[in-house]
Amino acid sequence: MMSIQTLEQFIIEQQAQFPTAKGEFTRLLQAISLAAKIVHREVNKAGLADILGKQGNCNVQGEEQQKLDVFADNHFMDALKRGGECCYLASEEHEDGIDLTQTKRYRVGKYMVYFDPLDGSSNIDSNVSVGTIFSIYKRKSAEGEMQAQDFAQTGREQVAAGYVIYGSSTVLVYTTGKGVDGFTLDPSIGEFCLSHPGLTIPKDGRVYSVNESNYNQFSSAIKHYLQYCKEIDPMTNRPFSSRYIGSLVADFHRNMIQGGIFLYPSTVQYPNGKLRLMYECNPLAFIAEQAGGKASTGVSPIMDIEPKELHQRTALIIGSEKMVEMVERYIHQFAEVEPSLV
Repeated sequence: MMSIQTLEQFIIEQQAQFPTAKGEFTRLLQAISLAAKIVHREVNKAGLADILGKQGNCNVQGEEQQKLDVFADNHFMDALKRGGECCYLASEEHEDGIDLTQTKRYRVGKYMVYFDPLDGSSNIDSNVSVGTIFSIYKRKSAEGEMQAQDFAQTGREQVAAGYVIYGSSTVLVYTTGKGVDGFTLDPSIGEFCLSHPGLTIPKDGRVYSVNESNYNQFSSAIKHYLQYCKEIDPMTNRPFSSRYIGSLVADFHRNMIQGGIFLYPSTVQYPNGKLRLMYECNPLAFIAEQAGGKASTGVSPIMDIEPKELHQRTALIIGSEKMVEMVERYIHQFAEVEPSLV
């Protein structure tokens, strides 16, 4: 009989490798997994409960909030606050981050967590996979109020990152900088169980994921790359397959398993890119690099970007290493022609 290893057991085993560890990070991940289980429950019964549809408000991005957006945000916030390991929380759904050092209601720890509570939630009414993305940093300043240096950390300084995909099964994938592991939720026992140890992204792939309705807003470099993907060439197994779900986590997870590339480049409407650096791009970039893939703006690595604001946007090209590098070559080739979209 195959043995089952739960997420909690896995984390505790990893913690045992560090004699000075006090268990704070273990408790933090337990809080995240608890919130993910609650969201899983609601996503899976959404059609039977009054939780589908629009909330009636817009978030700081100007995007209309779904009821599940608010539900997921509330439960992740609550779990992370009550866990006592965080000093700062930031969500896509809030204009400002929450500095827990300013309140005496909760025990305050040393971790900063940025998260998108329900990525792709506009698809929930259509029963399309959605997800949660999270990024974890350790504060640099000593105890007391948060300092500017705490918020100036690049993606390279993440101590952990992960995502949860709520699909045909619910899977939690995370990294602490020592490879990537995936855990599938077994509803019969209520535990995430190790299902994808040592996840790696294939070096090359035959799938590209992009919102081609934006084609006329793309730079010439991206247009030429997409034409390359569609050309017939048996020597390079082209044309490639186009697969775009519209949920970042779902598109990324598929390419993570099968190989491929996801592109959300700069456009005329969003010259700096549309996706958010701190709670979408940085965590997925960390996972991609740890799995042997690559994440880039098209010009430079995502995780080298210095953050200037909480909801900062950037272009994102992520996935199999060889595919990302080819897009970078196209962009470099056309850089002198259209520098505004590079």
